[in-house]
Amino acid sequence: MPLAPIALFVYNRPDHTRQTVAALTKNELAAGSDLIIFSDAAKNEATAAKVDEVRAYLKTIDGFKSVKIIERPENFGLAKSIISGVTEIVNQSGKIIVLEDDLITSPYFLRYMNEALDLYEKTEKVISIHGYIYPTREKLPETFFIKGADCWGWATWKRGWDLFQTDGRKLLAELKRKKLTKKLDFDGAYPFTQMLIGQIRGFNDSWAIRWYASAFLEDKLTLYPGQSLVANIGFDNSGTHGGATAIFDGRLGDRSPRLTSLPLTENEEARQAINRYFKSPRLRLTTLALRLKFYFKTISK
Repeated sequence: MPLAPIALFVYNRPDHTRQTVAALTKNELAAGSDLIIFSDAAKNEATAAKVDEVRAYLKTIDGFKSVKIIERPENFGLAKSIISGVTEIVNQSGKIIVLEDDLITSPYFLRYMNEALDLYEKTEKVISIHGYIYPTREKLPETFFIKGADCWGWATWKRGWDLFQTDGRKLLAELKRKKLTKKLDFDGAYPFTQMLIGQIRGFNDSWAIRWYASAFLEDKLTLYPGQSLVANIGFDNSGTHGGATAIFDGRLGDRSPRLTSLPLTENEEARQAINRYFKSPRLRLTTLALRLKFYFKTISK
């Protein structure tokens, strides 16, 4: 099984980056994997020192088959950096595993990703593989499909990424034309459509909401693990779009999920479990607080 290259996108969080890389090196397939790191340039003088610290650390990384560091000469911003970086790698390699600098992986993350990429490589209905799953109250299946795509530790093939639509206005217009906005929002449980509108209006620069909407409109599926293989440590006020919360935290899986060929349809029980998680009062308050914080941060610039 040829291993997929790993793309890691970093900016100005040296402590988070160290934790992300340390966890990744503990993966059993790390030594056979190529790691390509995209380091964005500083946006201003205030962030330059941290960017320099991150770049100095990157030069010390080992434990992989190869390590390639791409230092952006200018500040791309996360969306442009990910879109251009993923496009470059999938055009070269045909498949990719994607991480950001605030994602801690289970030691079994790379095995799950590579085995699932191999299993569903020629299955057009499946657009991507995802490593994170929300900490729902209900026990979820070993693996399952949900319609759309996701962004916290994921993988795809060139055929999947070719469906990515960067124009948020076109995505929103098509969602409205097909009357799919409520379904996109998990029957109103989470404001994904508002996130897309926010991207269109410049309140956020989310590539992820466009990736989700692109896959959703194409009626594609993403494979999820029943127990998360990724933890997001970025909700500590350190990120561009984040705040401080532990609402997304869950226990990391202690083994690689058993993969079988599943029916190519969304798992309704898993979808409803996620729907109930989205509707929890704590998550609703957290989501509102994060949205308001980023909104006022944006308009104050």
